[in-house]
Amino acid sequence: MSRRRQADRRPLIEDGKYKSTLVSRLVNTVMQSGKKSLAQRIVYGAFDKLAEKNPQSSPLEILQRAVDNAKPRLEVKARRVGGATYQVPMEVPGDRQLALAMRWLVDFADARKGITMKEALAAEIMEAYQGQGNAIRKRDDVHKMAQANKAFAHFRW
Repeated sequence: MSRRRQADRRPLIEDGKYKSTLVSRLVNTVMQSGKKSLAQRIVYGAFDKLAEKNPQSSPLEILQRAVDNAKPRLEVKARRVGGATYQVPMEVPGDRQLALAMRWLVDFADARKGITMKEALAAEIMEAYQGQGNAIRKRDDVHKMAQANKAFAHFRW
């Protein structure tokens, strides 16, 4: 960890099609090896599939609700106290909540085998929108872990 100064956060540029920073973050999360145009094709294709399946609401609203449903409120962090390591429950900052939710959605979509990434991402977003799916299960597991270690909350600093 650098001891000099905190890195400046650059403002996130809105994506071209939906004019949304949330979609831009999703594209950046999907992107591998700097292939942004491929990541955009995947995300926009997933949005087209979402629009087909759910014509009454926009894909942007579906994504927003899905991410809100998948955001973790608490997580555990390892703290070393007197030679022992404790899993201490901590509240998750807003930016990290968003990053974790996006990462979980993309990772679980990537883990689905046998279908294209567009279809997998659309399915994962739709399931998170409905309050089920792997990303929601992961959030619940993180919350259960924090709840189970509530006794060590006084080690938070």
